[in-house]
Amino acid sequence: MDELKKLIEALGRAFETFKAENDTRIKAIESKGSADPLLVEKVERINKDISAISEMKDQVLALETAMARRQGGGEPNTIKSEHEKAWVKWFKTGISDGLKELSIKAELSTLSDPDGGYFTAPAEVDAAVDRIAGTVSAMRRICNTMTIAADTYKKFVGQGGNSHGWVGEKETRAETNTPALKEIVINMKEIYSMPATTQILLDDAIKDIAAWLADEVSIDFAEAEGLGFVSTGNGVESPKSLNAYTKVANSSYSWGNLGYIASGHASLFNNVDKLISLQMALKPIYLAGSSFLMNRSTLETVRLFKDGDGKYIWRPGVELGAPNSILGYPVDIDDNVDSIGAGKYPIYFGNFKRGYLIVDRQGIRVLRDNLTEKGKVLFYTTKRVGGGVVMYEAIKAFKIAAS
Repeated sequence: MDELKKLIEALGRAFETFKAENDTRIKAIESKGSADPLLVEKVERINKDISAISEMKDQVLALETAMARRQGGGEPNTIKSEHEKAWVKWFKTGISDGLKELSIKAELSTLSDPDGGYFTAPAEVDAAVDRIAGTVSAMRRICNTMTIAADTYKKFVGQGGNSHGWVGEKETRAETNTPALKEIVINMKEIYSMPATTQILLDDAIKDIAAWLADEVSIDFAEAEGLGFVSTGNGVESPKSLNAYTKVANSSYSWGNLGYIASGHASLFNNVDKLISLQMALKPIYLAGSSFLMNRSTLETVRLFKDGDGKYIWRPGVELGAPNSILGYPVDIDDNVDSIGAGKYPIYFGNFKRGYLIVDRQGIRVLRDNLTEKGKVLFYTTKRVGGGVVMYEAIKAFKIAAS
């Protein structure tokens, strides 16, 4: 908590310095046509410092929140504790005596495949991996997540909802229209990582096996997820990313597509009114809980913008728990989002908890391999995860284009 408070105070001081120096730069441009290159460089440096402090603040807050959730658990589970001990023994030695039976008792039997050499890791590995994932990509923080024990998740979504009306006590009730329902299917896709060590280290040096494995695979998994949810996921071998959905001008929005607002320029934007139009493109029902999503370089550009009253539209979260915001709405950073460029979508705005769902297949599976590379023990570790848009009208995109 002390570290978080210090970061918030540092963020506030940095932003005040940024405003003063940038205002000086703007006045120089207005009066002389250009600003001192040293001043321009100073403003850019402070801008990047603010980004770095903001990210540290967000990461510390995410970690403290995750730790608080973990510490709130109840009584220890004896069966799961025994399973963890047996799993650690197998991990170190390859001896799996009793692990299959304990997996059944711990309700992990459907997740493990002892005949194939796979065993499901203890829950602590899952928790550690998810905790790191939340600091690498914003999507796990801002979207709804669900854990299932199947390979496919299906749900029906109403495209327009039911009709409604008012009636008196004795008046005839007309039938309401049947809502147009659309089936959403999210299939699980597999991420893998294969850390390696030596038998000597397993015997003598690595004490906390679960922590070691989580540390080895978490960044790989988190980076793969970030790309899958935002950038390169195609919905075939990976989750379906925001970039993979068809975008149409918001005036022509239809179900199955994401509506976009154009920046008004083919290669850049500096029009605050267009960002306001992006907000207004969202139905009021989704505004509560909405946020901006962009990468850090885009944010550093937006941080320079002022509204019609001369006030900066980016505001730091300088109160405990308060988010950084743009035009009054939180802003989340994910470097998997496009940078500013012709035809790109560098900003998304929407209610991501309503709009995008991340589905995890329960359990992380591990295959122990001490044969492929002599002298090494490889751990082929897999996780199954899916993701996709479940409410298209809850997310809007910002396109760098004239129209």
